[in-house]
Amino acid sequence: MITTIVLVNAEPRLIPKCAAALAGIDGVTDVYSVSGEWDLVVIVKVKQYEDIARIVTERFPEVPGLVK
Repeated sequence: MITTIVLVNAEPRLIPKCAAALAGIDGVTDVYSVSGEWDLVVIVKVKQYEDIARIVTERFPEVPGLVK
């Protein structure tokens, strides 16, 4: 199993919705709200490295409120 930690920024008013949407993505095992430079920490666990790229580049952008 490959574990990846992804740091995410979101529009402040949409942080709870972003967290819930991210938590519903296959491969995402945990979503943490944090203070500081980042809003959310997302833990992704997959079997292959290719799955990381697919999840982060294809599925994450579908989540409303995420800031690039």
